Amino acid sequence: MEMHWSRWFHCESSFELLLVPDKPGIFALAEEIVQPVGPGSRRMLAVFEVEEADNLARSLSRLFATGSPWQEKLTQARCYVRYAMAPSSADRKSAAAALKNWLHTQRDAAGQIVERTPEDIPRSARSIDGAAQLKTKAEQAVDRVTQGMKLSKAIPAGF
Repeated sequence: MEMHWSRWFHCESSFELLLVPDKPGIFALAEEIVQPVGPGSRRMLAVFEVEEADNLARSLSRLFATGSPWQEKLTQARCYVRYAMAPSSADRKSAAAALKNWLHTQRDAAGQIVERTPEDIPRSARSIDGAAQLKTKAEQAVDRVTQGMKLSKAIPAGF
């Protein structure tokens, strides 16, 4: 099953969701993470929620309703959303389960990141060009987790 995902778009209020279709599917919520300014700084999205929905427009709009567990985070942080339509209930459940499993394993990997001094980091963890610049802690964690793992199995198709 291949999912056709929308682009990531800013999710500051329910008005940004006006063009989301009234179709069944799955969606992912992410928060923008900005690394400190420097030569290797990047903007990244950290996925924090994956859900399936019988109606994407209604489900995404409810995220901003009073009592929603995500209302405060969506209005205070710089969050983004993307979705994929999936008419089949079985496809939605399967894709959502695979993405939730992937998200759970990534949280576990992120929890294993520890502080180390440059002397503690092996040469293989340093940048490819051999410069003295070290990989970020997140890059090191991804390297540890993905060693020996095929990337195609780590992330569901189309995500």
